[in-house]
Amino acid sequence: MKPPAHAAGGFAFYTVNMAKAPLCGWTLEEAARKRGAMRIAGLDEVGRGPLFGPVVAAAVILPEGCSLEGLTDSKKLSEKKRNQLDPEIRSKAVAWAIAEVDAETIDCINIRQASLLAMRRAVEKLALSPDFLLIDGRDTIDWDGPQQAVIHGDAISLSIAAASVLAKVHRDRLLVELDREFPGYGLAQHKGYPSPAHKAALEMLGPTQMHRKSYRPVAQAALQFPQS
Repeated sequence: MKPPAHAAGGFAFYTVNMAKAPLCGWTLEEAARKRGAMRIAGLDEVGRGPLFGPVVAAAVILPEGCSLEGLTDSKKLSEKKRNQLDPEIRSKAVAWAIAEVDAETIDCINIRQASLLAMRRAVEKLALSPDFLLIDGRDTIDWDGPQQAVIHGDAISLSIAAASVLAKVHRDRLLVELDREFPGYGLAQHKGYPSPAHKAALEMLGPTQMHRKSYRPVAQAALQFPQS
């Protein structure tokens, strides 16, 4: 069992973002290196809110002092900037990996647990095993090693920010592809999030097998389409 996120002096640490957030940088990575870490992986997930598709997580180990101009929380970046950074992160990273957890599993174990599972899978897929994890959010993952959960970590840690970009670009591109497989829902536009257009399509067409049936708008639409 991993120690809780609030445990003091153990493997898990918990960092609360202060009122005035620092610029995205290397502060957390430098602190981990002072504790002896050498392979620090940033972790983030994207896709908790959508009604459709998988939750996606990425893990990224960047070399010390890596320069990635304009990198910060992917939600603060334009699509164009994310797409510019994506190949640069992949080429400069010591190691990176992306993992998914599908809608069926999300419905079985809930989105919080599915997000943590996706991040653990991403860590397990890394070509180089990390010795410290920086994780966006409140939770640490089921992993036998030192790790730190950081609220708004994607706006504080460049390693987490890099993971947020890879996860976001991967999922957005996946949804564009799935839009061709499941036409009529507007997936390429809203990426599965509960927009008015998506909800209207659900009411008209019913849910697909990739919709999250544990989410209320999908469950409500499914009542009208019992065979969905």
